[in-house]
Amino acid sequence: MSLFEDEPQTDPRWRHDPSVGRRSLRERIGWSAIGVALVIGVVFALLPSPYVIEQPGPVYNTLGSQEHDGEERPLIAVPGEETYPTDGELNLLTVSVVGKPGRTPNWLEVLGAWVDRTKSVLPVEAIFPPGISDSDRDAQNQAAMVDSQQDAIAAALVELGYDFPREVTVTGSAEGTPAAGVLEEGDVIESVDGTDVHSIGELRAAVQAHGTDSPASLLISRDGAEQTVELTPTDNGGTAILGIGVRMVYEFPFDVEIQLDDVGGPSAGMMFALGIVDTLTPGDLTGGESIAGTGTIDSAGTVGPIGGIRQKMWGALDAGSTWFLAPASNCNEVVGNIPDGLTVFSVETLDEARTIVEDVADGEVDGTYASCSAG
Repeated sequence: MSLFEDEPQTDPRWRHDPSVGRRSLRERIGWSAIGVALVIGVVFALLPSPYVIEQPGPVYNTLGSQEHDGEERPLIAVPGEETYPTDGELNLLTVSVVGKPGRTPNWLEVLGAWVDRTKSVLPVEAIFPPGISDSDRDAQNQAAMVDSQQDAIAAALVELGYDFPREVTVTGSAEGTPAAGVLEEGDVIESVDGTDVHSIGELRAAVQAHGTDSPASLLISRDGAEQTVELTPTDNGGTAILGIGVRMVYEFPFDVEIQLDDVGGPSAGMMFALGIVDTLTPGDLTGGESIAGTGTIDSAGTVGPIGGIRQKMWGALDAGSTWFLAPASNCNEVVGNIPDGLTVFSVETLDEARTIVEDVADGEVDGTYASCSAG
């Protein structure tokens, strides 16, 4: 006889409880489900997303230098003209893009960027439009940078009082538009309704002011001979247009060389113009301060909007700048996104930007300037 046959089996180690097995099975199934979910989550997080990430890029001091072909060269040089040593920084900002078609960030990286104030998440098509190759896109950005540098030189020289030819030149016209068959490639538009135009911005403003109800009178120069033509602008989404492409042609009184590698786009225009002004005028425009900024510019000195303003503000702060010049047309993106420690001024013209820089240098910033932070 077994020792346990005559004894009550009160020890729980020897009792059989069916619910224990069921509970153990449920736990195993639950943990298995959690494990599968984690594996699926990890796999999903590592899958490529349909987005790219914008983040602060390199910062360049337009008063400084950059290595080129193994030697240091100033970003701005004016050979043959008297230039003046300067101090401080006039920093231009860039934006770096993480990802490209076929090689986009994974979802984990995107989630991290969404909660990072210094970064922005954009659909890949917003940066890389379909049908445009990488080489075409790079060529477009490089062309925009070259044009921007020429416009910056023109704006700076106009600001300094130099008089030189600035020609708004027709590059072509679209079929079915008012200019088709009237304006030709190479025509120089000198005025609209008697108002002289010396920049693309001034041409657009003059056409918009005229409207679409009657013919506008354009004084043009064709093959060196002046003539007057009449065109009735057409409406394009609320904007009066002539239907032409134009570019600026300048005859500068002397050479200004701008050296900046591997950066494309037009957004450095204003800071290049300020750097040229500082280089060609006695003293320190900045007073030794570190001032950053961004904005397109035309030969009339009008400052225009740019992309990536949030990332550029963070880039400025990381580079040690405490003052920032922003295009007035970007203020809606600036308000609520200014990093602590950065003062942002709203500017519309090169002359206004120059005045702010000079007052920062003199310690005379008194709050009378337009500020993006004021809304």
